[in-house]
Amino acid sequence: MDILEKEKFNKAFKLHSKGELDQAETIYKEILEETPDNAEVLNLLGILKIAKNELVIAEKYITKALSIKKDAYFYENLAKVYEAKKDFSKEIEALEEAANTIACGFEIYFLLGLAYKNNIEYEKAYLKAIEINPKSEKACYNLASLYLFLNKPEKAIEYFQKCHEINPNDKEVLYFLSLGYLRIKDYQTGLKYFENRLCRNTAIISQQVTYPNIIKKAPIWRGEDISDKTLYTYYEAGFGDMIMFARYLPELQKRCKKIILKPQKALVQLFKDNFPNVEIMNLFYEEDKINFDVHLPFLSLPYVLGLNNEEVFMYHDKYLKAVPEKVQYYKENFFNNDKFKIAIKWQGNTYYETDRVINVEAFAPLFDIPNVKVYSAQTFEGSEEFEKLSSKYDITDLASSFKNFSDTAGALENIDLVICSDTSLAHLAGAMGKPCIVLLPYNYNWRWHMDLTHCDWYDSVKLFRLEKKETWNELMLRVVNTLNITTQR
Repeated sequence: MDILEKEKFNKAFKLHSKGELDQAETIYKEILEETPDNAEVLNLLGILKIAKNELVIAEKYITKALSIKKDAYFYENLAKVYEAKKDFSKEIEALEEAANTIACGFEIYFLLGLAYKNNIEYEKAYLKAIEINPKSEKACYNLASLYLFLNKPEKAIEYFQKCHEINPNDKEVLYFLSLGYLRIKDYQTGLKYFENRLCRNTAIISQQVTYPNIIKKAPIWRGEDISDKTLYTYYEAGFGDMIMFARYLPELQKRCKKIILKPQKALVQLFKDNFPNVEIMNLFYEEDKINFDVHLPFLSLPYVLGLNNEEVFMYHDKYLKAVPEKVQYYKENFFNNDKFKIAIKWQGNTYYETDRVINVEAFAPLFDIPNVKVYSAQTFEGSEEFEKLSSKYDITDLASSFKNFSDTAGALENIDLVICSDTSLAHLAGAMGKPCIVLLPYNYNWRWHMDLTHCDWYDSVKLFRLEKKETWNELMLRVVNTLNITTQR
């Protein structure tokens, strides 16, 4: 560049840095009129156009810059264009071209790892990034997360441990490390690390959402002798988690004089029905009238109780029962027929995960099975999908009659089989000992472990997992093929 051109460039770059994009663009273009092959300016114009979300023009500028000069920074910016366009194949193509044609640093390989993640490939790029920079916590963390996604918990553990070595103060890493151990059923190690979940924002918010001052009244229980004391324990996660961990209440009752339990409102009556010696809090308690000696988040129960590995699965089924009056009510009003009765649910709380949502059309094969009657137990979010089935098939809506999980239990006692996504209904069915098939996504939750031929938590539950390229419709056909004999009457 000559002196005048350099002055223009510096002025444009300063304007660009300040966010005065239109003025910067004008000067960049003036420079290109004089030196059309100025690769640096072409690249900067591309960056400017990314900021304006003019991605097609940005791609043209940066591609031209690369035709003039093969530069790692230019490749990074071209990758950002494709990422913004969600064209992950081209993003990978650009970054792999960079890796194969020029000497690349860590950033190219890290971006390639992210691109592979979006394109459901990814492993080799992160490994290369870590080879270049073994102390990159970010690369180790992302690779560990990807291994967890790929259902390779041993590898996930290896790289989460590397993250912890790099940054021993990151409790978030320890929480995710726990999920790897829990997936492989090493509960002795996993539950210890699982306690780090209490430092996560979601756990903090759930502890503070109701009665925020209560837990300040007394210390947290660490496992010491409380045989003459009152324990307050409270919800911190979803309905399914609370139902699953309710198995520990009989054991907890042996350890303390009294239990005060705060579940979600929808679970209050179910727990009152089943645990008469536990004080179950309703939603509106006066804070100053709640007295206890120690407190504990509900999901900490197996850890503080000192349960190891197989002990964690105590009370495999039938630790929850329905009230006889409600069983009779549902029998008279919904189940007065001699058909094989199947309850279905296709969606849980999408706040936590969206890949557990099943398209309702996938349940269509159930309606072709002779002598079968199908009922919907889909509540709240997702219930609007019921019309897609009711407009085509004979299906009865149970969910609109449910005021709480005590009602749901009354209905389930009349059901022959539950087929549902990974949701609270599966846990309720399992806890009641009702036959249940859980349809798992390819990337499924840690609690179902590696061996899906049986369910460690519930004797009556069977697990069916999506194959990598299988649809929910195809999975349902697999399920139906296992039902052809058992559903005949």
